[in-house]
Amino acid sequence: MKNNKINIHFLGAAGTVTGSKYLLDTGERKILIDCGLFQGLKELRLKNWEYPPVEVSEIDAVLLTHGHMDHTGYLPRLVKQGFKGPIYGTYPTLDIAKIILNDSAKIQEQEAERANKEGYSKHSPAEPLYDLKDVEKTVPYFKGVPPGQWLPLMKNIKARFQYNGHILGATYIELDVLGKRFVFSGDIGRTNDLLLYPPLKPKKADVLFIESTYGGRFHPEEAEALPEIEKLVNKTIERGGSLFIPSFSVERAQLMMLIFWRLLKQNKIPKVQMIMDSPMGANVLELFHRTRDWHRLEDDECDEMCSYFTVVSSYRETMELRSDDTPKIIIAGSGMLTGGRMLNYLETQAQNPNNTLLFVGYQAEGTRGRKLLEGDRELKVYGKTVSFQMEVAEIEGLSAHADHSELLDWLSKVAEKPERIFIVHGEKEGAEALQKGIKETYDWGSEIPKLYSIESVETFQNS
Repeated sequence: MKNNKINIHFLGAAGTVTGSKYLLDTGERKILIDCGLFQGLKELRLKNWEYPPVEVSEIDAVLLTHGHMDHTGYLPRLVKQGFKGPIYGTYPTLDIAKIILNDSAKIQEQEAERANKEGYSKHSPAEPLYDLKDVEKTVPYFKGVPPGQWLPLMKNIKARFQYNGHILGATYIELDVLGKRFVFSGDIGRTNDLLLYPPLKPKKADVLFIESTYGGRFHPEEAEALPEIEKLVNKTIERGGSLFIPSFSVERAQLMMLIFWRLLKQNKIPKVQMIMDSPMGANVLELFHRTRDWHRLEDDECDEMCSYFTVVSSYRETMELRSDDTPKIIIAGSGMLTGGRMLNYLETQAQNPNNTLLFVGYQAEGTRGRKLLEGDRELKVYGKTVSFQMEVAEIEGLSAHADHSELLDWLSKVAEKPERIFIVHGEKEGAEALQKGIKETYDWGSEIPKLYSIESVETFQNS
């Protein structure tokens, strides 16, 4: 028997919820699981501009759990730094990644152009982290894989992508390396979701990486959230304001559209203009039609729902709408106000106390969304500070992330105690709460790795 050591590099989403990147180095092969962008705190965002502490050109392959920015948003930088291997993901994941990366590059180009024009950046000239040409060079490396089937990657290494809820195409990844089963949870979906099916559960894991976004927190049921939304819409419209929902363009935007459409059909909210201002969200709606096996929505439901919404695609339309004070419902990116078209609306509408800003997803530390939830009454947008007078509301039951009990339940089919459990993709409190929950429920020990730490796992192989 030959003794092998696999080194695991925690290049992101360790001690924080963003920038998911985990590198497995067997000594002969290097595989990167997820390739996300850091978001939120400035000290984290600055890391996007740094070269990772590994030799990028030596990475053999990238495996993606799903298409969200904090799991795929660094890919164009990786390619710029010399990566030339395949990027594997389910077909919907790669479609979403393509949409998200193009949208991200376009926004970065526009913001750099605006910063240079108005002179509010300390960089001269301001430049995007990557542009549309960089995305164009990245997409040819994409290789689609079907869920539930073992994919031989290289000698003694195979991978399987398993349905995980959360968003279209999302999976957890099982990676068999030199006889050991590594399981990467990605982002785990909800057990009862209006749009998606419950996640599958792993049955074997020698080394397990589990997200902890909502560790220690419990969601109310989605059904309980609907009366709250109904009340919020009616209250806001009655006083002459508009409801603004910063939303992730994948899954969350479509879920909010579905909720507003159903409330309108049931005559529970007034008939006002409903807008989805997200070209990316519109592209994802198209994807819903093409991916029937991944979600619960029927085609006719999707068509009827869309007919009630004005889908805004051009920036010019956004600039016109943001000065219109007629009561309306607007869904726009980004979900944590880290960028996107919602900032254009807030630049002109934040001072109106009749308006409501509704958060329906997780707000990471250091993001504008988190600051407003914590009581900030000023908002920095495009280099200037605007007074913030809107009502702020948050509804947690709509999160696409599993809560504490659902995370623990996701582990329930693992037959034997894993050798190592790494708690990732969470802030300190959430990670520690999940660590405690795993110990109390299963009597399993676990570790909370630090960013850029390296852990080793022994494997044995016939020589």
